[in-house]
Amino acid sequence: MAAAPKTQIATSDEQSITVRGRDLVNELMGHYSFTEVTYFLICHRFPTKDEARILDACLVTLMEHGLTPTAIVTRLIADSVPEEVQVAMAAGLLAIGSVFVGTMEGCGAILKRGIDQGGDLDSYCRETVAAHRTQKKAMPGFGHPIHKPDDPRPARLFQIASECKVNGQYIDLLKKMSAELDRQARRHLTINATGAIAALLLEIAIPTEIMRGIAVVSRAGGLTGHIVEERRTHSGRYIWNHVEHSIPYEEPKDE
Repeated sequence: MAAAPKTQIATSDEQSITVRGRDLVNELMGHYSFTEVTYFLICHRFPTKDEARILDACLVTLMEHGLTPTAIVTRLIADSVPEEVQVAMAAGLLAIGSVFVGTMEGCGAILKRGIDQGGDLDSYCRETVAAHRTQKKAMPGFGHPIHKPDDPRPARLFQIASECKVNGQYIDLLKKMSAELDRQARRHLTINATGAIAALLLEIAIPTEIMRGIAVVSRAGGLTGHIVEERRTHSGRYIWNHVEHSIPYEEPKDE
């Protein structure tokens, strides 16, 4: 019989709550920020001042981007179930994935694989881009439907990383990959926010497999604002009515 699993995350008793060996009330509350404790729970140590600044910048970057699918879904559900804030937020967060908001996971895996295997990074970039193009797969972390020619967010994130004096190997590889993608595509495809965030999170030792979770935490904060505004404007009902009248019914044709 397998041994019973154990947790090192947290425990509590009648008088206290302990989080990874630290007293929540006396050692964490009022002493560390939400960002710092998030890092602590993921990486099993508190971040340096610079690591906390980078993680915080990444969280702020993805918090809000207007009426995107996550926000629209949240508003529609808030209109349908107005008394259940958590249901509307959960519904919107389910839209975070390999198309919207959550692509740093795929980009991070590519960057980490390149650094881990070492060798000629120029060849690695050529082969990786060529493989994606042959399979007609989008390169995660590149391109944006609105921001052209360049997403304004990566430059600022790279500036923050430079100010924090990170190693920079993942950022350098991302930029090298970007140049190779442009060369093979024969057009410019911007590094988008999730690509930049993937590189920055790797620079501060955030595992690739949890990067999408960082996006969920970030966007959850933004969705609270959408719910507050939805209760005032009732945009969810407007969106529903607009779609209903904008997509006409058409009689099916015989095969």
